[in-house]
Amino acid sequence: MLPACGGHPKDVLSPVADTAPQSPKVDMLIATTRSRSTVPGEMFNGERALAPAFADMTISIPPSTVRKAGQVAWPKRLPPNPATDFATIKADDLSVDQARKWLNANVTKTPDGSVLVFIHGFNNRFEDAVYRFAQIVHDSGVHSAPILVTWPSRGSLLSYGYDRESTNYTRNALETLFQYLAKDPQVKDVSILAHSMGNWLALESLRQMAIRNGRLPKKFKNVMLAAPDVDVDVFRQQIADMGNQHPQFTLFVSRDDRALAVSRRVWGDVSRLGAIDPEAAPYKKELEDNDIAVIDLTKIKSGDSMNHGKFAESPQIVQLIGKRISEGQTLTDSRVGLGDQILVATTGAATAAGNVAGLVLAAPVAVVDRDTRDNYAGHLGGLSGPTKAGSAVSAMCGQATPAPNCGR
Repeated sequence: MLPACGGHPKDVLSPVADTAPQSPKVDMLIATTRSRSTVPGEMFNGERALAPAFADMTISIPPSTVRKAGQVAWPKRLPPNPATDFATIKADDLSVDQARKWLNANVTKTPDGSVLVFIHGFNNRFEDAVYRFAQIVHDSGVHSAPILVTWPSRGSLLSYGYDRESTNYTRNALETLFQYLAKDPQVKDVSILAHSMGNWLALESLRQMAIRNGRLPKKFKNVMLAAPDVDVDVFRQQIADMGNQHPQFTLFVSRDDRALAVSRRVWGDVSRLGAIDPEAAPYKKELEDNDIAVIDLTKIKSGDSMNHGKFAESPQIVQLIGKRISEGQTLTDSRVGLGDQILVATTGAATAAGNVAGLVLAAPVAVVDRDTRDNYAGHLGGLSGPTKAGSAVSAMCGQATPAPNCGR
């Protein structure tokens, strides 16, 4: 039995009083295909909703004297203290019309009519996505209107198959958002930042939009692919289907991304896009031919034992992203390095097996990655009896930060 251990509290999104008015605030638009949660402080869960939902959230971020850039200062207890913790100040549901009004009001506040869309990766609870995006927006200094697209991730290592299908489920909803941004005359510039499995959703939605419209809009200028868990052969086809007029793609890779290394073995030993060597054949020529810039984070140190989240945790990389977006430039293609989130896809085998044998395959991951241990323990407990298939309701987005676990 895995020993119980503590992590940061869950369900942290209940709004609290702004007792630290001097602390920076990040106001973001949420677009999600997740189902509404009945749990106080969770807001949205990992199940699929029948229709997209929207929300307006404001996150208070503690000053730099108590938090290092690149870190999410999770509260150690509830309610959070805005002076020392990330804290939710506002969490209001919005109708579609209210979401449009939010967008118009916030885009007009930017100096260039720009928006930044963030799409999180696998194994992310809603609160993970919200707080990680707030950290990225603040630490990068980007002045674009921030939109978090969060798809239905159950926030569990062993739900890889469900999460992957949830990205496919969300493609139409994300394309609808992209189409709206393309037609909105107040939006002049769209940048997209996707992480891990979220890259599959981003690329598929852009491909779908390009096929439907015959091209991608010129205002879609920057697409940043952070540690993409995407088959390199499929990526070639996706880029080809988008046509000659496509955004400036910037690829963040890290050859020491341990999560993507496991994913490669699960997906038939085909290289994952986020772990390629950009200087090796045939990748170097293909990247050059498609004008894809590369930031190589292999040599960048990370506090993540899986080396899967370097793009968000490195202050220099986050600031580079913000500086380039805010200046209306593409990211540098000088080799700097990158990684992503999780995707220890032995979970694919575990999910397929659905029994003790499958969990045994995933056990080494739970040992290596402390952020999977509590989920793993929960699945072990589920083997004692039949699992209840919860009613699936469709949703549109999810969150982006793996739930912390512990143990040894």
